[in-house]
Amino acid sequence: MRKILITNDDGVKSKGISHLIEMMLPYGELTVVAPFEAQSGMSVALTIGKPLRLTELKSGNGLKVYACSGTPADCVKMAMNQLFQDELPDFLVSGINHGSNASIASLYSGTLGAAIEGTIYGIPSIGLSLCTHKQDADFSGVSHFGKIIIDNFIKNPVGPDAYLNVNFPDLKPEEIKGIKFAKQGKGKWIKEFEQREDPYGFKYYWMTGEFLNLEPDNDKSDNNVVDSGYVSVVAHKIDNTDYDEVKRLKSLWKI
Repeated sequence: MRKILITNDDGVKSKGISHLIEMMLPYGELTVVAPFEAQSGMSVALTIGKPLRLTELKSGNGLKVYACSGTPADCVKMAMNQLFQDELPDFLVSGINHGSNASIASLYSGTLGAAIEGTIYGIPSIGLSLCTHKQDADFSGVSHFGKIIIDNFIKNPVGPDAYLNVNFPDLKPEEIKGIKFAKQGKGKWIKEFEQREDPYGFKYYWMTGEFLNLEPDNDKSDNNVVDSGYVSVVAHKIDNTDYDEVKRLKSLWKI
């Protein structure tokens, strides 16, 4: 029986992780370790200088659910050190995230931070995101195409040092055109803070922002693939060394 670790960054009670659990139950024994509360934008941040708590919420019928007081990366570390000391899980699935983790968002994502942490431990890892923040988000497209992706991921997992970032368009299954491999899109956030004033007249700032697509015509960019109605799959690496740039600088620097 496969052993599967489930986590996320939206919290253990989020709608996305409930749908992910339902989708993954046929694949093996599930151990869920997810944050008590939402931990979006944490990337691979760790909790240092204060205690972590791990609370069992449910056990039985091939499913164990734990809440962790830390970040998504903390959740994976806690699982490895407390629940999988003798045998690693066969793979890790993080999500289903509310909101896109395509393009530059992949650098900030707690969903992918958990996948990175799993990859560091040598576990084939994948992050799933639905590109909408709507409270009543429809996860049926993820459930349908997610099974296709998981089936392929089990048969042909990522190699060492790699993890997958999968983004689903906010469409019904019959409206999604298919699945495409893509690359991380180029973009950045602009107008990132809105200035406001509290009741006492003091200024404060609320993070908002607009996404600026720096390659709107590139049909290989993950954000453009999703916008065109496809599920995007991007393979990322832990080793982000720019070997070509190292070679170029070595030829120029006098050291």
